Amino acid sequence: MATTTYIPRLQKKYKEEVVPALMKKFGYSTVMQCPRLVKICLNQGVKGSVADKKLIDDAVTEMTNISGQKAVPTLSKKDISNFKLRKAMPIGCRVTLRSVNMFEFLDRMISITLPRVRDFKGINDKSFDGRGNYTMGVTEQIIFPEINIDKVTRISGMDITFVTTARTNEEAYELLKELGMPFKNIKKDNN
Repeated sequence: MATTTYIPRLQKKYKEEVVPALMKKFGYSTVMQCPRLVKICLNQGVKGSVADKKLIDDAVTEMTNISGQKAVPTLSKKDISNFKLRKAMPIGCRVTLRSVNMFEFLDRMISITLPRVRDFKGINDKSFDGRGNYTMGVTEQIIFPEINIDKVTRISGMDITFVTTARTNEEAYELLKELGMPFKNIKKDNN
């Protein structure tokens, strides 16, 4: 009996459309040279979590709903007396998505979440780190359809980092653009 394994839509698109396009554009000799998406990291700092521990629980629940994977609280690394912060206190939450969960999250983000942003004109193409990774900030978690607006106690943002195997910003930009990321239509200058 043959079992069919589920392959996300974007993963199939990557293999069938993105890899040939990148090989043609950059002149790679083998498929293994093509940059690929390794993981997506979501990170959220929770303001006021030192005074109210319930805020961390709410943030972890929301991030778990958004990502489809259990989020973990991030802990402070040292004592800072001015902020009434002690070492190992929860101050935020994070989750790292790989393989199927990563492609599913990216697909939902491109097709559902980003179009819900008010006055959306595309995402900034200047947020690459020089090593092929891209980070974008989201100012409100309510743009995600998984969040029930009636149960939100406070509006908070998060950072979303796309980690790729690309060696340059240009390769990472082309990879994300081919996957469907809606970048602003700004002419790239060669500096």
